[in-house]
Amino acid sequence: MRALILSILASAILVQSSDAQSPMPVVVPAMTPATAAVSPVTAAVTTTSIQTTIKVLQAVKAANEEILKQQEATLQRLDEMEKTAAEIRIYSKRG
Repeated sequence: MRALILSILASAILVQSSDAQSPMPVVVPAMTPATAAVSPVTAAVTTTSIQTTIKVLQAVKAANEEILKQQEATLQRLDEMEKTAAEIRIYSKRG
């Protein structure tokens, strides 16, 4: 009797879970290649735009290098201050 009830429950669970395992099919449209004709005017504008972008990036790089130099100088000053503070602590303990 117990085996009959368990088999009925197991088959009921299998029937319910079989619906959940079959998802709706997803249809994805195919990608079509874009056919873009590049005119000489567009090429010239793009080249000018690229040159302008390169100049801006070079200016940003120069500014970043300057900031890095300032930070390095600040770190050196902080290291010197830390060494001086350590010496002061040592001398104050002796005194």
